[in-house]
Amino acid sequence: MAQPNKNINILTNTELSIQISLSGLSFCILQKDTNTISFLKSFDFDKKLNPLEILDYLKNTFNTETALQKSFANICVIHDNELSTLVPKPLFEEDCIADYLKFNSKILKSDFIAHDDIVLNDSVNVYVPYININNFIYEKYGAFTFKHLSTILIEEILNIEKNSHTPKVYLNVSKNNFEIIITEKGKLLLYNTFEYNTKEDFIYYLLFTVEQLKLNPETLNLIFIGDTHKDDDLYKIAYKYIRNISFGTRNDNYKYEVNPKYNHSDFTIIKSF
Repeated sequence: MAQPNKNINILTNTELSIQISLSGLSFCILQKDTNTISFLKSFDFDKKLNPLEILDYLKNTFNTETALQKSFANICVIHDNELSTLVPKPLFEEDCIADYLKFNSKILKSDFIAHDDIVLNDSVNVYVPYININNFIYEKYGAFTFKHLSTILIEEILNIEKNSHTPKVYLNVSKNNFEIIITEKGKLLLYNTFEYNTKEDFIYYLLFTVEQLKLNPETLNLIFIGDTHKDDDLYKIAYKYIRNISFGTRNDNYKYEVNPKYNHSDFTIIKSF
C-alpha cells in the first residue's frame, strides 16, 4: 500500500526500508545507482515495547544515525506483527475488511486496517499497520510505501518455489517469534506466526503444524531464514526431529558495504526493495 505524495522528492538514487516490530527496528539503505547496500542495522529491545515507545525510539534513531539524515527517493515501511490474515481475492470485499481480522486477532474499533495484494497467490493480505509510525514517516518524508512482513515473505518464497514439486517448510526466525510458510507444488499451503519463549515452545509449534498438515518429518524439507544459525538452540532441537534441514538464501546480487550476518539473514528487509 502506498501513501499519497505531498512533497516533491529531491532527486536521489537512495532508497530506505524500515522494519518495525514491538521487539526491535531494522534499517536498510540501498544506493540504487551502484546496486549497493550502504547501511544495514538492527536494534533489538530488551523487552517488547508499545507503539508509542517504538515511535520515540524511531525518532531518536533518526536523530542519532547519520546515514538516516538524508533524502530518499523511495521509502518502504515493513510492519511486523501478528495482526494479519489472508483472504482469497475473489472473496475479498473492502467494505468488510475489519470482519476478516476480528475472528483471529484482537483489534479495536479505532484500528486502521490496510491490505496488500499478493498476486502470486491470488489473495489479499489484511492487516493492522502501526499507524502512528506511518503518520510520522509521512510527515517527515511525504510519499512512502508500506507492507506487512508476511506479504514480502509469501511473495518471495512463492517465487523461489514456483517450479518445486516437494513440500517445503520455511521458518523466518526472529528473537521472540517466527513465521512459518509451507508450500507444495509451488502453491501456498499455510502461513502463520508464533511467539515463543523457549526452544520447547518453538519445536511444539513447528511439529504441531507439520502434524496438522500431515507432512512427514522424515521427508519434508525444512529451510531456515532470518536470525538463526547452526549453533543455536532452535536449529539443534529441530534437527532432532526433522531429517532434512538447510538454510535459505536471499539470492540477491547487491554489493554490501557492511555484510549481513548470513546469506539467509535480513531476508525481508533486503527483499523489500
